[in-house]
Amino acid sequence: MAGLKLTVRDLRRQWKPHKQRLSLVDPGHSSNVRFHRACSWLQRCEQIHDDSELDLALLSQWTAFNALYGQWDSDRSEPLPDRASWRQFLDRILQLDESQFLVDALQENKPLVMSIYDDEYLSGYFWEDPTEVRAKKSKKTKFEAQTWYLHGNWILILERLVERIYFLRCQLVHGAATFNSSLNRVAIRRCTQMMEHLLQAILLTWITHGADEEWGAMCYPPKHSSSPNRAARSRYS
Repeated sequence: MAGLKLTVRDLRRQWKPHKQRLSLVDPGHSSNVRFHRACSWLQRCEQIHDDSELDLALLSQWTAFNALYGQWDSDRSEPLPDRASWRQFLDRILQLDESQFLVDALQENKPLVMSIYDDEYLSGYFWEDPTEVRAKKSKKTKFEAQTWYLHGNWILILERLVERIYFLRCQLVHGAATFNSSLNRVAIRRCTQMMEHLLQAILLTWITHGADEEWGAMCYPPKHSSSPNRAARSRYS
């Protein structure tokens, strides 16, 4: 996947044969809906060309990611917790990724991965007690990651990386950061760049190896869906 950058249009074109085939089984097939929702948010990202909108880019990227990993708790009639859902999803997508799209993304962008690990402000551990001592300890992941790369521990690299991006996403969503703040521009820029690489790799894996996978109960499926999670139906698409 070296040097390859696909547009949403490219991804949709590759998905189209699967979309048509799955639609014959179920017009509202959850794999089609998840893919469509994810691409709709990524298409919005493609329209962002200014650093002043990077906050919106990261939120749109995470929403696209959430469209893929989100799971419905039928017992509580609400979405399952984020962390458990995206960790399970990443583990599964990595197992399916025979083409190593994700591994390539992590290898080709190793300096970017390391820069995210090196940023103490993306560490929940640091914010428990934001001191210089904590700042130094929070960078431990960067050094541990060298060993993870050496041994090909891709799931650990991926989970720790996404955890830090998720931390920044939560700061934005919960009003713990100022819009377009100069203080987090570098972190926002790095995280949006990394999410772009990860989402492309994830969607390529979805297309190439995951079209016939059962991705679990989808949150708020369209009314016309005949998927098994009927309790989760709503008007939202």
